[in-house]
Amino acid sequence: MTRSPAENASWIVHDGEAADETQDSGEITLLDLALVLAENLRLLIFVPLVAGLTALGIGFLITPTFTATTRILPPVQQQGGSAMLAAQLGALTGGLGAGAAAMASLKSPMDQYVALLKSSRVLDVLIDRFDMRANSKSPFMVDLRASLSGRTRIDAGIKDGIIAISVDDADPVRAAQIANAYVEELLNLMKTLAITEPAQRRLFFEAQLKQTKDNLSKAEIALQGSGIGAGTLKTVPQAALEASARIRAQLTVQEIRLASMRTFMTEANPDLRIALQELAALRSELAKAEQGNTVKSPGEGAQYVTRYRDFKYHETLFDLIAKQYELARLDEAREGTLIQVLEEAAPPERKSRPNKAVNAVITTFAVLFLMIIIVFLRHAFRNMRQDGESARKLLRLGQLLRLRRA
Repeated sequence: MTRSPAENASWIVHDGEAADETQDSGEITLLDLALVLAENLRLLIFVPLVAGLTALGIGFLITPTFTATTRILPPVQQQGGSAMLAAQLGALTGGLGAGAAAMASLKSPMDQYVALLKSSRVLDVLIDRFDMRANSKSPFMVDLRASLSGRTRIDAGIKDGIIAISVDDADPVRAAQIANAYVEELLNLMKTLAITEPAQRRLFFEAQLKQTKDNLSKAEIALQGSGIGAGTLKTVPQAALEASARIRAQLTVQEIRLASMRTFMTEANPDLRIALQELAALRSELAKAEQGNTVKSPGEGAQYVTRYRDFKYHETLFDLIAKQYELARLDEAREGTLIQVLEEAAPPERKSRPNKAVNAVITTFAVLFLMIIIVFLRHAFRNMRQDGESARKLLRLGQLLRLRRA
């Protein structure tokens, strides 16, 4: 279909008006964005390139950092044998060993060893061992610990159970030495602490055994210093006194067992309820035994019977705790080596940072992205200044800001 010259002129005019209306509507097309980028092409190329080259040059000036890594395998707490032996002895002691074993089994070995490696006791020894005060600007230990902790990464593998200790340092040999020193100081610290379940039980019963031994010595001295009449032992038979002392010792052990069970059990636990029933039965049995052991004749005979009963009580209690102590020592000796070094740290051959090429590329793209934003913002601001209404708004905004400052 052909148009007349008048129709063509009218179509061209209407098309131009439509184009002007599209521009005046403020819509931005991809072509407009491409034009803005093309107008600032040199700026978008040279500025990021200069920034990337500058980052590359700075990388050559930065002191390289080397990372040395050592890997250790902490012991897995195997409590099958310990629990079995403690159960066998529990018939004699009221189950104290089983309660202590169950309480210790709730702790996580991996978390314990990681916490020990990050403790101030290990950090302080390493700071003094490698004379880190001389190379530090701060004389305070808190700053030295923070500096060493910042250069150290301790990762605990949940799946494989391996702890990796990585240390950063400008000297590769020194980095390997510090990483290996972490393991050495961990072993030294573990010699003074009870970490494993048998070691905890051994330390607990060692303290109880010492206290019981002192009480037994005092009871024996008191017994020797008391007088005795001819009919004292006839008044209260010796077997009855020993039975009463044995019940008292079992009652004490049962109370210790309950105290340990309450640390990891609730009152609704069936085992705890059974232990409470056993405690009540022992108290009832002790009350009956003591009623039959009352000494009617006053004087030295009554004093001797009371001290003899105390002596037998401490003697029986000492025997029970001594058996638990020996069991804990056997379990601790059976576990053997605590820490196994899977991979000893060696001086790294390559630096870990800075990675000059990666830093230069990242800087180039980051500056390019920033420059694109700046170009678009500058273009938008220029268009706003050319528009009359927008220019008035900008002028008003500037006046308000100046008033705020004034």
